[in-house]
Amino acid sequence: MVWPAGMARAARKIATAAALGGGGLTALGATAYGLLIAEGLLARKAIGQPHGLDGPPSDGAYGDFSGEPIRMAMLGDSTSVGLGMTDPRHTPGVILANGLAAVAERPVRLLVAGKSGAPSAELGEQVDLALAMEPDVAVIFVGANDIITQTPPAVAVRHLTKAVRRLRDAGVEVVVGTCPDLGTVRPIAQPLRWVTRRWSRQLAAAQTVAVVDAGGRTVAFADVLGPAFDTNPTEMFGPDRFHPSDRGYAQAAYAVLPSVCAALGLWPEPQSARGEALQPIYLAAATAAEEPGTEVTATRVDGRTTGLHGKWVTLLRRRLGETLDDA
Repeated sequence: MVWPAGMARAARKIATAAALGGGGLTALGATAYGLLIAEGLLARKAIGQPHGLDGPPSDGAYGDFSGEPIRMAMLGDSTSVGLGMTDPRHTPGVILANGLAAVAERPVRLLVAGKSGAPSAELGEQVDLALAMEPDVAVIFVGANDIITQTPPAVAVRHLTKAVRRLRDAGVEVVVGTCPDLGTVRPIAQPLRWVTRRWSRQLAAAQTVAVVDAGGRTVAFADVLGPAFDTNPTEMFGPDRFHPSDRGYAQAAYAVLPSVCAALGLWPEPQSARGEALQPIYLAAATAAEEPGTEVTATRVDGRTTGLHGKWVTLLRRRLGETLDDA
């Protein structure tokens, strides 16, 4: 296990490299990359084929309400499109759209710009599609394919940062579901599983730093939102044992929904943050990488956005509006 202090240092290193244009290997080193390639080939042989090459078509209007629709765009990889599902109702985008409509009591118009197999480098084209619809909020699920393709973390984070900044500059609220922990995927054997777990969480922490700095907010997927994926894989994973089942997608969507609502001013923000809920950004990013379903968002302390150790942020578990202190 990587303790928060070590994870915080790794997140700072990756985020700094991304900001400065670097893209070298992380602390895992070249040997780990070689291990990923060799054992990754074995894992791919063990993973079955999902249903189709993408999720079912799910663009459209949701929610039986009147009024001006809220426009929401889904961006990212196969988890953003619901790969493996045949019914649009079971995809994360539709679950989020229906949930958002129920909270807002307004219809939601959904655009799914994500693409199966997309790494962070392909977010630019997706942002182009999203901006054309002038969305109110964009939800991004990305990171797993950066690990699968051995993309240097700083490079992946740099592409994500650019995407978030473009959306925020256009006035779009942004919520990012950070890189899931691929160490829960059963076809991946040890020691590759340990390597991917460590790399996944380092990338998730660095994503958190970059997204919050760019004006968005993140929700940690960690081990894909709970021990259920590790202890009950037959129900939470789909037929390929790599992508989530309908229950798995629902769990991810419901973890993100409160943050989407909060970004649009539909969910109460905490009146104050204290204790573990208030942290400098690097430590918060490391903590979130180990805490599934945790949101990280920028905040102020005594009127200031930054302190001695960087930007101030709040850690939240938004189920029933609870903070980490109350969870």
